[in-house]
Amino acid sequence: MQQIAEQGIEVLAPPDGNMREGKRPGWENGFYQQMRDKLSTDRGRELYRQRKITIEPVFGQIKYNRHIDRFMRRGRSAARSEWRLVTATHNLLKLHSHWIANTA
Repeated sequence: MQQIAEQGIEVLAPPDGNMREGKRPGWENGFYQQMRDKLSTDRGRELYRQRKITIEPVFGQIKYNRHIDRFMRRGRSAARSEWRLVTATHNLLKLHSHWIANTA
């Protein structure tokens, strides 16, 4: 996340999950506290709220409708290539259904 932020992309990720009580050891200060401060502002809450309509439906479609909930290959590069294949087929399915809807 720090590399992404250094490239000028705004990162909005909650450092404290809903399932855990309290803070994780070593996650109190620095980048984690900056993220908490950013998400506690009105602008941060509004930007994070946009995830519901832009990003989260993609994961729901892939995980629940297409039943892809784990990687079949081991290793970072193998998982990355598998994820790229999954997202490419997701986009192709969207284009195909859009094309079918427009020709009908």
